Amino acid sequence: MQVNNFDPSCFDEIIDCFLASFEGYFVTMPADKNFYKERWKAAKLDYQLSYGMYNDDVLVGFILHAVDTRNNEKIAYNTGTGVLPAYRGKRIVKDIYKLALAELKLNGITKSTLEVIKENDKAIKSYESVGFTICKDYKCFSGKLPIHTKKEIITREIPMHKVDWSQLPNQSFYSWDNQKESIIEGNYSFFQVEINTTPLAYFIKHTSSNYIAQCDVLSPNSDWNILFEGMQQISETMRINNVDERHSEKINAFNKIGLQNSIDQFEMELLLS
Repeated sequence: MQVNNFDPSCFDEIIDCFLASFEGYFVTMPADKNFYKERWKAAKLDYQLSYGMYNDDVLVGFILHAVDTRNNEKIAYNTGTGVLPAYRGKRIVKDIYKLALAELKLNGITKSTLEVIKENDKAIKSYESVGFTICKDYKCFSGKLPIHTKKEIITREIPMHKVDWSQLPNQSFYSWDNQKESIIEGNYSFFQVEINTTPLAYFIKHTSSNYIAQCDVLSPNSDWNILFEGMQQISETMRINNVDERHSEKINAFNKIGLQNSIDQFEMELLLS
């Protein structure tokens, strides 16, 4: 078996291996190929710095890296790792990383990051054996939003190019796919929740689903129910991934309205410089 770099023409091959690798996973993965095409484009997937393990001409394992400069640091984010069931237990992920980390360093990348479900002990141990350490705790939520009752609450869409990101709180808490650099490359809409023209909260929603990339109140003393009622004007349900456990006010607010904590994840990192 040998490790090769990918290129964009490998997309269908990668997807077939991806979906086969995630059968019976902790969560059900979308089967729509366009979902991954959109997601990986927004995340800034770098095919040349993504790698596959091949048995002859058959792709049996992979690591996909999105690469971007964020917070003044060039980072490779692992946006997907998988191994076909028949090839597990053969140290494939570790062997891919042996080549990958050396090439990432040569390309000026100073840190590699990834997310892993907390229950996935085998994957966590595999990443730790490469040198990754846990750096953040995330919770994922989904469920129904409170029924909108306050007539004075207005939800107004703001063009994405007019958003002043410097005025949005807690940006350091968001994971890779929910950071502004990914959002502006994806299909998202920005909504501001107001009372009497005063902005009190905001949320960023995927244009064709109930997925929320970001949401927050705009001042520490704001009423979270204003945010939720504003969101309910746009969608009756919501799904949000990777809420940083340090943002305890947001988590408490989600719990109070009865959202389900569906899964928990770790963010792990490996410093390369």
